[in-house]
Amino acid sequence: MNFTQMHEYLRMELRRRIQRGTVSVSLLARQTGLGQSHLSNFLHSRRQLSLDAIDRVLAAQHLSAADLLPALYQFETLSGLEENSMVPIVSHAAALFEPFIRPSGAQSILHLPAKVLTSMRARVSNTRRAWQRFVAVRMPAADAMAMEPVVLPEAIVLLDRHYISLAPYRPNRANLYAVRNGAHLTLRYVDFIAARLILRPHNLAFPVEAIELDPGESPNDLLAGRIALILNEP
Repeated sequence: MNFTQMHEYLRMELRRRIQRGTVSVSLLARQTGLGQSHLSNFLHSRRQLSLDAIDRVLAAQHLSAADLLPALYQFETLSGLEENSMVPIVSHAAALFEPFIRPSGAQSILHLPAKVLTSMRARVSNTRRAWQRFVAVRMPAADAMAMEPVVLPEAIVLLDRHYISLAPYRPNRANLYAVRNGAHLTLRYVDFIAARLILRPHNLAFPVEAIELDPGESPNDLLAGRIALILNEP
């Protein structure tokens, strides 16, 4: 990790904490002795921090440099495998909200042939482009039932978080998405009709749901990613 990358990872982690409400610019200024305008400029990518300032921020937020690394970087270093062949299995909340998966956030690692990931096409917004692209989640029975038999209980599904377009990935085949439904991750086929995101289950015993978008919100804002691979366990 070089100096520029450290800045970007730290910036994204602080933005995440501010969005979650666990820290504010004013609190961070009091903790570190740095000016609020200085920190605000850093958070908005208008300036960088000195090494001393980075050390103060890390200490104030109880972080180490290793905590800023995506999980794949650490596992790559330990195993010597190609980065693209490893995907962190994470919590549903991390898949929805975490731009980068820290080592402590990876429950385990899913190993895949590198060509499986590198061959996938992306359709991503500029804001999401900086996110770690692939993560995987396990689907407990309560969350999988609406998509049975496509997704079975305890299946591991691979999310491509750089595919958040409603354009079909393959002709004449509906995309399956991980959707942010409130604070919950939901797997559904998706349409956008009359300013509403329509969530369709595979199992017809479950209802179709509609999510009304907030002003200024786009359908892409609610899509965590396309389901690129489903591993149904026996």
